Amino acid sequence: MATLDISEPEFAGLIENNKIVILDFWAEWCGPCKAYGPVYERVSNEFPDVVFAKINTEEEPQLGRMFNIRSIPTTVAFKEEIGVFMQPGALPEAALRDLVVMLRDLDMDEVRKEMEAMKKDESE
Repeated sequence: MATLDISEPEFAGLIENNKIVILDFWAEWCGPCKAYGPVYERVSNEFPDVVFAKINTEEEPQLGRMFNIRSIPTTVAFKEEIGVFMQPGALPEAALRDLVVMLRDLDMDEVRKEMEAMKKDESE
């Protein structure tokens, strides 16, 4: 599956309606973003069951603010509507592939338990 360019109106539906979503925050003027783009595209073609989306921070500044993006490119991953990964900088191709495999294997019941435990600790 090719990467999708998304905007703020499409964002929530994309996260809600797909099991795994990987986002690339980028900008046209960013050299590292231009180098990362082809890598991101190549890996996206290897995993048709995963949504790879690109968010242009110049055109969608509200999404950049929502994620507190401070440098680009930044890769963000969601599984079952929960943000589980965020890293600034271009990921090497092998690391991006490894991220997809890790996301597929991630036990979301365990993640939810950890989130509940953290909420409980914060409220005490």
